[in-house]
Amino acid sequence: MAFLRPTPLALALFALASPAGAEDLRIGLITPPPHQWTRSANHLAGELNTATDGRLNLAIFPSGQLGNEAQMLQQLQSGALDLAFLTVGELSNRDGNFGILTAPYLVDTATQAATLLEGPTATGLQDNLAALGLHGLGYGMAGMRIVLLARPLEDGGTVAGRKIRTVPLAQELDFWTRAGAAPTPLPLPDLFDAYTNGQIDGMQLDFEGTFNNRFHDYSAVVLDTEHMIFPMVAVASARKWKSYSEEDRAVITRLVAAETAQIRAVYPQIDADYRAKLIEAGANVVKPGPEIFGDAVTGWYEAWREKTPLLIQLETEAKAIRE
Repeated sequence: MAFLRPTPLALALFALASPAGAEDLRIGLITPPPHQWTRSANHLAGELNTATDGRLNLAIFPSGQLGNEAQMLQQLQSGALDLAFLTVGELSNRDGNFGILTAPYLVDTATQAATLLEGPTATGLQDNLAALGLHGLGYGMAGMRIVLLARPLEDGGTVAGRKIRTVPLAQELDFWTRAGAAPTPLPLPDLFDAYTNGQIDGMQLDFEGTFNNRFHDYSAVVLDTEHMIFPMVAVASARKWKSYSEEDRAVITRLVAAETAQIRAVYPQIDADYRAKLIEAGANVVKPGPEIFGDAVTGWYEAWREKTPLLIQLETEAKAIRE
């Protein structure tokens, strides 16, 4: 995937803007500037600068400017990148236990999703990040996953036979395969062209991304399934983390924890607001049940409880939250 590199001039200006003795940190994201994660990263930069009296500056590189998530992960491991907001998908490809957080119909709402990400199983998973050369700083999230289809869904029909854009996450790919669809991983920047030219005829996304990219204009139906959480993990380079002073580690930990908590707190309202915007814009928003996925949900859980037994523990937490 092509990506934008910060120009030498931009990097030089950033360095000149930093006061003498200041340390310049960098955070990478795949989300564009209007996205909540990027806005939160910008807010974090301001808070960090204030809390350290300008001693720590944080440069924001959104929209995959530093590469895709696999490339950013390599930069984190080498110490070339300080911080990142990573989707759970990239981590799941290296440690399958992270994929349990995307289990279908684990919770009913974004509010419940936020609570689950604050629970012992999710937070305990961050201990696994050390083996990947990362230091975990907390979970954020995007909107609950929904499904867009370019062609109508017949009464009682399923998503079988549809070519659905997904992320390259083993658990997600397996779910869509079990549903009879053809999962097609695509990077977000390529999604609009792929959808409008018929390369795919559906996608898994959220209300925010659907409205901001005008995907509803090209969709026969927006299926308000809210069938899956989409977690984000705030991480630091373990190599760089060791080089920070104890004071700086404490400040970064506190501020990132506050920022990720805010992200978790705002997404239920973001989901509601963008759902309302889609309806106002005339999108055909329909609320179906799990039956549109056939028997994929049951089969998925049977398989992944065996592959990742930690899923059973997470299910127990989720059940308590739903009740």
